[in-house]
Amino acid sequence: MLGPALLIFLLQIIYVPILTIRTILLVKNQTKSAAGVGLLEGGIYIVSLGIVFQDLSNIWNITAYVIGFSVGLLLGGYIERKLAIGYITYNVSLLDKSNDLVEALRSSGFGVTVFEGEGINDTTRFRLDIVAKRSREKEFLEIVNTIAPKAFMASYEIRSFKGGYLTKVMKRKKT
Repeated sequence: MLGPALLIFLLQIIYVPILTIRTILLVKNQTKSAAGVGLLEGGIYIVSLGIVFQDLSNIWNITAYVIGFSVGLLLGGYIERKLAIGYITYNVSLLDKSNDLVEALRSSGFGVTVFEGEGINDTTRFRLDIVAKRSREKEFLEIVNTIAPKAFMASYEIRSFKGGYLTKVMKRKKT
C-alpha cells in the first residue's frame, strides 16, 4: 500500500526541480532548452498524477504527492542557486569615490562603470554599475563588503545584453 505512495513521493522530488529549471530557462529566453526539459517534466507529471487519480480515496498517495511537491520545491530552489544560470547587474552607491573598490573589482574580472551624481543637499555621490555572471555573485559581494561595507546595493537579473566589457571577455575565452 505504501509502495505507490513512495513512488509518487520520489517522482515529485524529481518532477518539481525539473519544473523549476524549465521555468527559469523560459524566463531567461532559452526556449529550446526549456522544451527539452519539458519533455521529461511532462512524462513524470503524467505518471505521478495517474497513480494518484487511480484511487482518490488513498490518502497516502495524495499525501505523498503534496509532501513530495513541497520537498521538490526546496530541492529545486537549491539546485537553481547552485546552477546560477544567467547574469546579474548590481548598482553600488557610494558616498565617496573608491578607486580601491573599482580596481579590486576590475582586477577580479568584473566590468565596472562609474557614474558621478548628486544626492540630497547637493552632495556628490558615486554609483558603480557592474554586470556579472550569477555564479560569481558571492565573490563580487565579498569584494564590495570588504572594501565598502556601507555601500548601498541594488541588484536585478538581466534577460539579455549586447556589447560591453563582459561580451568582449566572453568572446576572448571562446578562441
